[in-house]
Amino acid sequence: MQKGLSVSDSDGSTFAPLVVLELAPNTKEEAVEWLLKRIRDKQQDGGAELLVEKLSPEDQSTEKDNPNVYMVGASMRRLLFGAEDVGLFKEFNDGTMRSFTCANRHNFKEFQGDGDSFLSMAECQYIIKHELDTLRAKGEAHVPGYPKMKLYPGKSVIRRIQSKGILVQIFPLHENEELKRLSFSWYKQFKLSFQPLDDIRHYFGEGLALYFAFLEYFTFALIPMAIIGIPYYLFDWEDYDKYTVFAGFNLVWCTVILELWKRLSASLAYRWGTLSRKKAFEEPRPGFHGILGFNPVTGREEPLYPNFKRQLRIYLVSVPFVLLCLYLSLYVMMIYFEMEGWVLMIHDEEPTFWTGVLLFIPSVIYAVVIEIMNLIYRYAAEYLTNWENHRLESTFQNHLVLKVLVFNFFNCFASLFYIAFVMQDMGLLRQSLATLLITSQILNQIMEAFLPYWLQRRRNKKAHRRVIKTLADKELPLSDQVKLEADMSTYLGTFDDYLELFLLFGYVSLFSCVYPLAAVLVVLNNVTEMYSDALKMCKVFKRPFSEPAADVGVWQLAFEAMSVIAVVTNCALIGMSPQVKSYFPESDTQLIMWVVAGEHLLLAVKFILTFVIPDIPKNIQIKLSRLEFESLEALKKRKMLEGSGTPKTDK
Repeated sequence: MQKGLSVSDSDGSTFAPLVVLELAPNTKEEAVEWLLKRIRDKQQDGGAELLVEKLSPEDQSTEKDNPNVYMVGASMRRLLFGAEDVGLFKEFNDGTMRSFTCANRHNFKEFQGDGDSFLSMAECQYIIKHELDTLRAKGEAHVPGYPKMKLYPGKSVIRRIQSKGILVQIFPLHENEELKRLSFSWYKQFKLSFQPLDDIRHYFGEGLALYFAFLEYFTFALIPMAIIGIPYYLFDWEDYDKYTVFAGFNLVWCTVILELWKRLSASLAYRWGTLSRKKAFEEPRPGFHGILGFNPVTGREEPLYPNFKRQLRIYLVSVPFVLLCLYLSLYVMMIYFEMEGWVLMIHDEEPTFWTGVLLFIPSVIYAVVIEIMNLIYRYAAEYLTNWENHRLESTFQNHLVLKVLVFNFFNCFASLFYIAFVMQDMGLLRQSLATLLITSQILNQIMEAFLPYWLQRRRNKKAHRRVIKTLADKELPLSDQVKLEADMSTYLGTFDDYLELFLLFGYVSLFSCVYPLAAVLVVLNNVTEMYSDALKMCKVFKRPFSEPAADVGVWQLAFEAMSVIAVVTNCALIGMSPQVKSYFPESDTQLIMWVVAGEHLLLAVKFILTFVIPDIPKNIQIKLSRLEFESLEALKKRKMLEGSGTPKTDK
């Protein structure tokens, strides 16, 4: 809990503020009173049974300050029941991870006394967010004061008012003392050691902790390639015939690291209690709209949208739009090759130092254009996916990821494939790969680290001139802390972070055999990425709500798809090498057949490895099986007791 900070509810009870609820400044009074009442009402009356109080009026230092800012908290008893509702897993006395129940609370390892320190602040905030999200409309036909803002029985009140602009934002407060400790152990001191993943998970939740775990794992997995790549690069600078050995290593590397990651991910998820945690029933997205009808699953009245209309939007608008974007990307690529030919002609006519520098200019310009196109397309894809009107957030994310991955893959790698397999110019391939990789890394560091931090510092100085130090450096009054955090940028999730790692994985696994220093550059990038991302999470962004996660989700499939493409690409590069071609001097057909056969064999070995290497370590499998057995036994005993008790009740 937030030490030293507390507010009083309307009934006089003091509670630690955990979540900030900001309503629009012009929200009508009857709507505010209705919402606060619904939040405070008992659960049996359809309320959330939470504690909520307005930020003190005297804390509003200027007329511009929003008067509709509220602090939300809960009693420990309410939080414990909430932990049971969301299916939170905690460590049992025997060392296993089990679903928490209030009836069995004293058998959990860290539960002492009334359980005040049993739940972390991130878990408490997640529980409050869940309770607010599941606050459902009852008999109200519309939001009080807004006759046109309809409410549907059984649907989320918070999601509805958020989609209509009444709820401006909802965010969890930082815990200053814990943030100081985390910042110090995470990024404030440069040291060659593992990240404090358990502390990150404790403060930010499993979803973000798994991203940093994957970033760390990917960085360490690249070290063998970097170690091999440095001498390979130095001694075989102009000898491209010998890249076959490095390509062969690539084939094994990209398969093995992904299989081992699954095992590490499962171990972390078990330790954090999310591996066997059941997913909650998914509610419709806030922006989902349609004609009012009955959901056949829940029986509740809610907006319904015909699937055939969504499919028409996807296939008649979204797919053609993506194809058009791919065509534009291809057109830009051809302009790049024309520029390459032009500067090469100038250099060949009169080679000087400056014409040598000029040779790299087209690649640098192309790399910048790629990043700009990726950014524009990202916003367009998000708008288009939103327009498709997907009911669930998971479906929305899957369609967005697919659109973005297809375009980014084509936009970033099409030129490299063209140079490798159409032009067959390994020297130009090496130069283009190096330029694209270095330029994109520099741009990413500027856009993701320096620019957000600089803008946040400017925003803080402009908005709060009297606040000299930021949250992690000085204890602020609650009102100042809320104002400072409310103005911070909102963290939009790990989507862009995973996308960047996906593209870096592609550069390394597809073509690093031609440019062995690629792995070294990606290692350096990832190390700076760890520190810059840590800085952003602690100093630039609002604290995000904890999101339970057992794995990296759809990104695991994306990386595995890239590894399959890497097998095909590296086999083709091996087949193009003069070393291999010398074995087939008279027949290109035989060469192609042998390359295809070898590629099919390696793909078969790859898929066999996915079955041979279990995704979950044996010791964790045993623990999960034991829990399942104990659950079945307990269910049998309960049924036997109920059966034996039936005759007695008849008498």
